[in-house]
Amino acid sequence: MRCPFCDAEKDRLKVIDSRTCDGGKAIRRRRQCLACGKRFTTYEKVESNVRLTVIKKDGRRMPWNREKIRSGLERACFKRPVPESEIMRIVDEVEEETFKSHDREAPSSFVGQLVSEKLRRVDQVAYVRFASVYRQFKTLEELVEEARAVIDARRFDDPSQGKLFAQEQQRSSEQNSGQKAAEIQKEQGPAKRRRRPHKRRAQGVHTEV
Repeated sequence: MRCPFCDAEKDRLKVIDSRTCDGGKAIRRRRQCLACGKRFTTYEKVESNVRLTVIKKDGRRMPWNREKIRSGLERACFKRPVPESEIMRIVDEVEEETFKSHDREAPSSFVGQLVSEKLRRVDQVAYVRFASVYRQFKTLEELVEEARAVIDARRFDDPSQGKLFAQEQQRSSEQNSGQKAAEIQKEQGPAKRRRRPHKRRAQGVHTEV
């Protein structure tokens, strides 16, 4: 093992944190390079004897390779505020769900859909990047439609988004109604108060004897 930043050898790497993950099936180690000072994460897990084959869209069969999923996610999340731990979490979850639902072979469309759904909940821009390669958009209109679908899906996933949007519309409508009423009242002028008729008191008639 070498440092991924300066290519320093193993004896220059120091483990600064170690903990179990993936339900106790793997060990996550946080390492620091003593040569360049950079930090990175490695994972150790038992390799399964059962090998899964991924069937490509063109019919080709390729052995399961989690590093391809990781590299694809890293390209999609380039310069995005997505921590490495989130990327590895998606890789672990996709691998676990794929192995649970398929015994020997899994279509690449299933794997790509899993990655897309999990990435969409982490970062929308990264998701659109990944989807543009995975779904092979041919026109700009397809890309714009997908971006709109992401925004709509986020409102659906987070009910507060839609609720907030509805409240904003209601507040705006009430403000407009109030402004219109004020303008109408200003044009008509101040309302005149209606005077109630007063009853005249009966006057007595005096007669002389």
